[in-house]
Amino acid sequence: MQRLLITGFEPFGGETVNPSWEVARALHGRRFGAAQVVAEQLPCVFARSLPALRAALRRHRPQWVVCLGLAGSRSAISLERVGVNLCDARIADNAGVQPAGSPVVAGGPAAYFTRLPVKALVQRLQADGLPAELSLSAGSFVCNQVMYGLLHALRRRPQVPAGFIHLPPLPQQAAAHPGSRPLALDAQVRGLALVLDALVAGLPELQQADGRTD
Repeated sequence: MQRLLITGFEPFGGETVNPSWEVARALHGRRFGAAQVVAEQLPCVFARSLPALRAALRRHRPQWVVCLGLAGSRSAISLERVGVNLCDARIADNAGVQPAGSPVVAGGPAAYFTRLPVKALVQRLQADGLPAELSLSAGSFVCNQVMYGLLHALRRRPQVPAGFIHLPPLPQQAAAHPGSRPLALDAQVRGLALVLDALVAGLPELQQADGRTD
């Protein structure tokens, strides 16, 4: 049985729930084609997130990897296109640390691009009636650190599809994120199940222009 690793974060910023972990653990043990999903929770701590991720990669040797995180200001499932070599935190992490411009990997490339067919995945999610979008910025908090660190860790395994997806808040988080439109957990789980099924099936990327002018 091949392995599909999916990760989510513990709650952070004073919240008691993080949809990224709720979705990941809801999918743990599910099978998609020849793949079985294994879920791992990552700490929302700069010093500990990448060691935990690398340990999970060693433990499971996955054939696919999808890391999830919460973007409280967003209203759609956001497929990230690029992770940058930058840690610059607007708030402190769960250990009280707030880096101001340090690299994720000293001497590493400026950025890594996703290995997921993000345009095709957005189209698939939207066709199922789910809010989905492409994103050109994973931010500069622990989510971006994990996206960059994941792709750096897999730099010698280019055959492994891997990337990062941001999730909107859950309805119970609406008061803490007044500018977003929350998405119910069952809808988020359904969306990620579509993503995982498509990845295992080998969904090709769309070769069409879909950029931005601003």
